Amino acid sequence: MSIGSKLSKLRKKNNYSQEDLAEKLNVTRQTISKWELDETSPDLNSAKQLSIIFQTSLDDLVDNDIKNIVVEKVSNTEKLAGIIIDTLKVIGIGFVILIILAVVIIFLFNITQSETPKTTTSVTMACAVVEDSYLVDFRSDGRQR
Repeated sequence: MSIGSKLSKLRKKNNYSQEDLAEKLNVTRQTISKWELDETSPDLNSAKQLSIIFQTSLDDLVDNDIKNIVVEKVSNTEKLAGIIIDTLKVIGIGFVILIILAVVIIFLFNITQSETPKTTTSVTMACAVVEDSYLVDFRSDGRQR
């Protein structure tokens, strides 16, 4: 609906003549007529006064479709939020993998450290009892051979 037809509808709904409305806005009746015929449009100050007189928003007066704009902005926000969530998931999974890798490396490092050969000392002792002789080998780790 054009601003002219919207203005005409609101004027008639509120029982104003073109002359009554013109007086309230300090314009001529012909100006109101031109607005209603869509030959011209009210300036911003007049449109603001019209919205006050008819107790409507400027968006309703000029028939702006704000709903579609809001829906589009919400949709874009939802898309952006989805992208951020997906990115955070990937970062989180990468972080968990790095932690697991670090634990495995530390575990393997400790195993290889424990398998390194240690210096042992050994003492071999020869004993003879009566006619039997024995050879005993003592190690520092407590094992015998």
